[in-house]
Amino acid sequence: MRDLIYQNRLFLSGLGIALIVLAVYQGAGILAAFALVILPFAAFSAIRVSIAFIILFILFSYFRLHEAFPVLMPFKIPKLLAVASIFGIVWHLFISLRLKPHWNSCHVLFAVLFFWLTVCVFMASNRAVAMEYWSGVLTKVFIMVFAISWWMTSAKHFSVVRIGIMLSGTLIALVAINNKANGIGLVEGTRVTISRELRSQLGDPNDLSLVLMFPVSFLAAELFDQGNNKWRRLAAAIGLMLVISGVIATQSRGGLLGIAAVMSFFIYQRVKNPIIVGAIGLVGMLAMMLFAGISDRQSGGASEEGVDASAMGRIYAWQAAINMALSNPLTGVGVNNFFVNYYFYSPHWDGKNHAVHSTWFQVLGETGFVGLLVFIMLIVGIFRSLARIERLNALNKDNQLIVNSMALKAGMIGFMVSGTFLTQAFTWPLYIILSLTIALEKLSADKAKGELCT
Repeated sequence: MRDLIYQNRLFLSGLGIALIVLAVYQGAGILAAFALVILPFAAFSAIRVSIAFIILFILFSYFRLHEAFPVLMPFKIPKLLAVASIFGIVWHLFISLRLKPHWNSCHVLFAVLFFWLTVCVFMASNRAVAMEYWSGVLTKVFIMVFAISWWMTSAKHFSVVRIGIMLSGTLIALVAINNKANGIGLVEGTRVTISRELRSQLGDPNDLSLVLMFPVSFLAAELFDQGNNKWRRLAAAIGLMLVISGVIATQSRGGLLGIAAVMSFFIYQRVKNPIIVGAIGLVGMLAMMLFAGISDRQSGGASEEGVDASAMGRIYAWQAAINMALSNPLTGVGVNNFFVNYYFYSPHWDGKNHAVHSTWFQVLGETGFVGLLVFIMLIVGIFRSLARIERLNALNKDNQLIVNSMALKAGMIGFMVSGTFLTQAFTWPLYIILSLTIALEKLSADKAKGELCT
């Protein structure tokens, strides 16, 4: 074994020397030469620790860590991680054969959804906008759903993912809280954003609340897991308070509703009384709205009488989505085309286009009634998979598998509730949950077979 490792290192060193000689001979400069020397070592690392690169790619792509900490932006970390991830996936899938593909009903539903999204891209009213989103986001999501669901083969992998999501969410929350305290990047006078001047996705308070809400289910699962030691639960409690504070700073009502739903789910596991849980959730929601200062918002605040401007804006946007689907019942106006088509379908025009602010109406307007049906089938498929995992875990009695199952189910509940008011149909949260659910079902099934055999 040591001889094999030595031979690999000797080969890589020789390759590095050959590349630097070639680069200098061709006049590429010392910087290019250095990059060429690093290349084989990076390739070797990508092969050996592919799962680490995949996890880091997800964290950087979803949480936009390089935008929250601009000092990282010159390094182009997401692109480097994407290249490393794809290289490792291709190597282990076609050469080493270590990546063992398996199929799940959710894989099929997701593939059907992706196919229909691709059809909607080519049928879009603005094909360039749709194609840019398809190539920049949807193709990465497609690859990573299969990569994660096939690579996550142990409880250790799930622990690393959970820790990464919790730490990333806490880091983003700390930046949001700092910006709020120092009045940095505030919109509408009171709503916090991150790196708005860089045109970051975190520069919109609703999108920021969506990013921050995702780790809540994982932090809450750690906190409510009685099998954890007190220090780990304490760390989870601190992280949870920070993330909730970050969502409160965005003053996003959809984000607050999502948090209330997730926390109510975990409380229900202990109380088992829907009336008491509902009362706790309502009081908690009102308390968060009070702390968030929703009444101070320039849109949707106490200064607006009747149905506030924020609510009316959503109603107009939802009407526009319905009109888009009625005009194009099969494919809608196309992926990522709601915003650019708002003027043509909205019953109210105030001089500017608006986002749809609803996952369900986004799918309806951009992919038609067919797309909405397939999307709902995927949601149902995920819940059915989670139900199968619960039944398997009843045999396994493995605490780590149970905690992951609870976190994923809470994440789905939070997605469905907040998704009514936030636009997250084709962004990472749902598809991370999807891929982790598929992998967890496979792991739980394999473990249950092992238990039965013994």
